[in-house]
Amino acid sequence: MNAHYDCPCLEKCPLNRAMDIIGGKWKIQILCSIDKESPIRYNQLRRKLDGVSNTVLAKALKELERDGLIERKEYSEVPIRVEYSITNKSASLMPILEDLSKWGEYI
Repeated sequence: MNAHYDCPCLEKCPLNRAMDIIGGKWKIQILCSIDKESPIRYNQLRRKLDGVSNTVLAKALKELERDGLIERKEYSEVPIRVEYSITNKSASLMPILEDLSKWGEYI
């Protein structure tokens, strides 16, 4: 058994907290897509994420907004226009994700 599972600080572990925020099937793909084309509208984002359902995408966007990684801007137009962009917090995460991607090439 891995000693990490016996760690008494697991609930307070910053890495565990970070993984709770960006973990999940679509969150990293969403962040990368928004980073590449910020600001991006909902339907543009959905087209980029082949296979994601409206329910899953809407939930992930709400969670990322709640956690301060994306910003949602709503325009008072008919029909309503909503754009998503990354925040400074998310921008500081992008180089880490790029490094993780490079690491993934070698494992």
